[in-house]
Amino acid sequence: MNKLIISQFPSLSFPCGEAVNMLCTNLSFSGENVKRVMITSCHASEGKSYLSMNVLRTMARLGRRVVMVDCDLRRSSIVEHYDIQFPGQEEPKGLSHFLAGMAEETDVIYETDLPGAFLVPSGRNVSNSLPLLNSARFQTLMRDLGEQFDYAIIDAPPIGLVIDAAQIAKYCDGTLLVVGYNTVRRQEILDAKAQIDQTGCPILGTVINMAEYDGYLSRKYAYKSYYSQYGFYSKKSNEKDAGAIRK
Repeated sequence: MNKLIISQFPSLSFPCGEAVNMLCTNLSFSGENVKRVMITSCHASEGKSYLSMNVLRTMARLGRRVVMVDCDLRRSSIVEHYDIQFPGQEEPKGLSHFLAGMAEETDVIYETDLPGAFLVPSGRNVSNSLPLLNSARFQTLMRDLGEQFDYAIIDAPPIGLVIDAAQIAKYCDGTLLVVGYNTVRRQEILDAKAQIDQTGCPILGTVINMAEYDGYLSRKYAYKSYYSQYGFYSKKSNEKDAGAIRK
């Protein structure tokens, strides 16, 4: 199996780490048939890819065999952002290569340097990704990942911007919706929920990002989720800290 190295993977603060731990624990109680989990958002830059990567790392540390699929075929930045290296490969293959028939399934599933964690990179960016995501090859890949791994985390494009996430959701067992605190209007969240509901993929919960941790502790803010879970996490450095994810 091909291997890759995640060269830049920032550690989490204690409250942020606890929030992600609780989210992963809640996911494990979602049912034995919930194995393929799509993570999306209303807008770009709400932290869905950051959450996807940290769920991958945390699930692997909890002893799960987990794969993350980078389904943002139009403008993924994960390889660049995390400085992912592909030793011995001049042109590494990814999801777009597989869906276009330019690579086989085994060519695009990479074992990472994190024990138990695997990654399917997006591959070459494409301008029109919907036909690829609507192909039989994508359906087959999703089925196979659900059989080969304890969990498949699907990092999808924002559902409020392109139709790709709705197509991806058709082959997933559940969805997590990432919402930036005070950056998304209520109607946009309702529209995103309605679009996901139309696919038949249940929404497992929402994750509130970039919320004030102190405000959460002092109960200054009240958050409701449409389903069973909600919580907070943060990116490193200039973003706000994390609270806890509750069920």
